[in-house]
Amino acid sequence: MRLSNEFWTALATSALLTASQASSIGSEDISQSLQLSSHLFPRAAADAPNGYAPAPVDCPSERPRIRSASSLSPEETNWLQLRRNNTIEPMRRFLGRMNITDFDAAAYLERNRNNASALPNVGIALSGGGWRALLNGAGAIAAFDDRTANATNRGQLGGLLQSATYLAGLSGGSWLVGSIFVNNFTTIRDLQNSPAGSVWNFERSVFQGPNGPSILNSVEYYGDLVDAVNNKTAAGFNTSITDFWSRGLSYQLINATEGGPGITWSSIARDTQFAAGQTPMPLVVADGRAPGELLISSNTTVFEFTPWELGSFDPTLYGFAPLRFLGSNFSAGVLPDNETCVRGFDNAGFVMGTSSSLFNQFLLQLDNQDIPKIFKDAIAGILTGLSNANNDIADYTPNPFYRFNTGNNLSAGSKRLTLVDGGEDLQNIPLHPLIQPTRQVDVIFAVDSSADTSNWPNGTAMVATYSRSVSEIDNGTAFPAVPDQNTFVNLGLNTRPTFFGCNSTNQTGPSPLVVYLPNAPYVYQSNVSTTQSSYNRSERDAIITNGYHVVTLANGTRDAEWPACVGCAVLSRSLERTNTPVPSICQRCFQRYCWDGTRNSTTPAPYYPPFQSQPIKITSGGVRLDRGVLGSWVIGLCSLLVLFISI
Repeated sequence: MRLSNEFWTALATSALLTASQASSIGSEDISQSLQLSSHLFPRAAADAPNGYAPAPVDCPSERPRIRSASSLSPEETNWLQLRRNNTIEPMRRFLGRMNITDFDAAAYLERNRNNASALPNVGIALSGGGWRALLNGAGAIAAFDDRTANATNRGQLGGLLQSATYLAGLSGGSWLVGSIFVNNFTTIRDLQNSPAGSVWNFERSVFQGPNGPSILNSVEYYGDLVDAVNNKTAAGFNTSITDFWSRGLSYQLINATEGGPGITWSSIARDTQFAAGQTPMPLVVADGRAPGELLISSNTTVFEFTPWELGSFDPTLYGFAPLRFLGSNFSAGVLPDNETCVRGFDNAGFVMGTSSSLFNQFLLQLDNQDIPKIFKDAIAGILTGLSNANNDIADYTPNPFYRFNTGNNLSAGSKRLTLVDGGEDLQNIPLHPLIQPTRQVDVIFAVDSSADTSNWPNGTAMVATYSRSVSEIDNGTAFPAVPDQNTFVNLGLNTRPTFFGCNSTNQTGPSPLVVYLPNAPYVYQSNVSTTQSSYNRSERDAIITNGYHVVTLANGTRDAEWPACVGCAVLSRSLERTNTPVPSICQRCFQRYCWDGTRNSTTPAPYYPPFQSQPIKITSGGVRLDRGVLGSWVIGLCSLLVLFISI
């Protein structure tokens, strides 16, 4: 997200707090349905040739090249033939459980199973918002996953994930998407129940590392980060603070030694389950930005990472590069004969880190913090140098789009390509890949964990995407009309699910129905600050539990017909295509949840939403700085920065 200097100042302070000093929650009060036995899950392939450092390899017989964005890639097109057919049976079971009265979902799917394009095409989008977004989004995914205990019972939504074609994440949402897929499409429960020292153990901040509290352990952690980034630099590639941030994230998110420095994002494409079309497709969003450039939603080139490619459908690029061969010296869309192929650039953690720039800004603000003067003096010059260089980006040099599409490509003349947090243009929900006409998505379940007002969402991300869709850069995309942020708050649209785009004939072009699912307090005040970077297991699980309640409307207790309404949203565009009458229960649902165009743009009162269900009992604990942790962290950071500057 694009946030103020005060935000980054707060983040730097928060990063020095340990989870044991954070508020504690009685674990006995967390829903037993969220507890499953843990098991060790496999992970994606460590197929980089030289760990974190990209390295030259023999080129395939058909040399890689840059393609136009006029269509989907051949790989995605072929995969879709498998995936769309593989969603039929899970969708039949899912819709059968949604209790859509007077409608035979199984018979409907059977009648159309030989024409998968007539059937619903589902996308799920997980917003940014740091660890809050990861955890709230995890609750939503747990609710949508039919592997979660009790998720297929009455009032539940299990099976929506298995029915989906696409799962998109941005910033904190990308950490969730990446952690699921890099760990071989594992479940939220197994990630929660992973053993100590593995993944999703957020007691210690990513800024402190996974080891013990001693100074030596902190230095060792930062030393490992520096070694990996040094190796990339020694191989001849540009590095930035994002490389360190990405390596640190990997320790928390990837089930592998040292966060899997050799695990690549493109290895997901060769995962057996994914290649067979048995899981949705992961999509991660980032924004293009030259250092120091100001981003606004109307002019940003929005990049997406698929398991096969990096690129954009935007007219300011309109091209895609083969992800597996990033780091190769492409020119004018081809790899010249005198250039070798490079692999290993698409490190999985680096992809997730690219979509989130929190650590970059944290480092650049550290000199403003109330830390011992001896450490501040030691790193002041280093931080000043980094700030002056605007080195707060993810560096994708050599630019794969150099001299490609020179008439419109804004980066065609530069050998350097720099990307940043996907929410810097205010589009904090990754809707952009899912509204591309060529993907033909029917319905998007948009989970919004943004911190717009009192750390709750107020529809800003939806407004930004709509505004962009009616600008010159829209390039054929269409998005349902949405009201302004004040209306979102005044009408309570940010406290409950709302459907946008119910009337498809009243759109500027083919657009999906968007089911907006804003974070709200059901059983826990999950509006934790984006600056909070450590969580004990009880608080972590409480936020996940709250996210589960957000999307299920407290297990259907807020509205017994909510599961049917979700099923109706899934079916809506498909029923139109097949000229099938809308069931009466769906008509009631659309009347209840569709935005009717009403607006109230007056300035809202301060926003403090009440609990919507029985809150989890909380035992509050004091929050204080631990000098030992502070000292070890700062010493480790100093070591990192000194080594970084010496590269």
